[in-house]
Amino acid sequence: MHAHTSAQTPPEIIPVDILLLAYRSGIFPMADSRDDPEVFWVEPRRRAIIPLDRFHCSRSLAKLIRQERFRVSCNEAFGAVIDACAAPRPGHPESWISDRIAASYLALHRAGYAHSIECWDGNDLVGGLYGVGFDRAFCGESMFSRVRDASKVALAWLVASMRRSHSTLLDCQFMTGHLASMGAEEIPQEEYLNLLSEAQARSLQARPDQAPSSSRTAGSAGGAADALASGAGVPLGFAALLEDAASAFSSPGKLIAQSFTQTS
Repeated sequence: MHAHTSAQTPPEIIPVDILLLAYRSGIFPMADSRDDPEVFWVEPRRRAIIPLDRFHCSRSLAKLIRQERFRVSCNEAFGAVIDACAAPRPGHPESWISDRIAASYLALHRAGYAHSIECWDGNDLVGGLYGVGFDRAFCGESMFSRVRDASKVALAWLVASMRRSHSTLLDCQFMTGHLASMGAEEIPQEEYLNLLSEAQARSLQARPDQAPSSSRTAGSAGGAADALASGAGVPLGFAALLEDAASAFSSPGKLIAQSFTQTS
């Protein structure tokens, strides 16, 4: 929770099942300010997505990933990532990530459906992103960088792990220049809903033991490591695959960068 609200009554969260139903219907919540107790539901007429096979990884980004300047983790500091995304930025003193929304996504994270990817420089959290993952889809909510290109590294790891887990939809909600430079495209809401429906239909083929989890241990890396190396095998949740790759390979960044140079 946020330190500045710890002495106050905790905000009323949006129930997990309501949030999941909204995302599965192509809708997501926003607020007018950090302290706004109300939320409004958004269904954009045009939706930004990143086609996983057309993600643009520049040479400089691929080099940065190979160098492994940042340690990349998954679900290691979910609350800290939300706080960083909600913090005031130059030209944007307010945030749509209200205390109520933050608390709701923390609950969703504990249920295994909201995930974060973090970039670390030593012990310092310098970039990352978070979003909602379900079926074969991931709906990105927000990202931040305290060091140049840290959020791009986090996004590249997300895309690579989604590719290897045979996910099909990376939703970015609204188009920005930053996302466009990395291959994002804007599509009509009707097309987005078709892609969302396809992602949910494909998930029905997954094994019943692939329930979402908000944490994985290094000991679970075996099968996922093989899947990441070959791009084949049993489709795993993207978060589990990213965690397993980070723990299973001596140089996961080189593997991630190589996957883009071979397929982009």
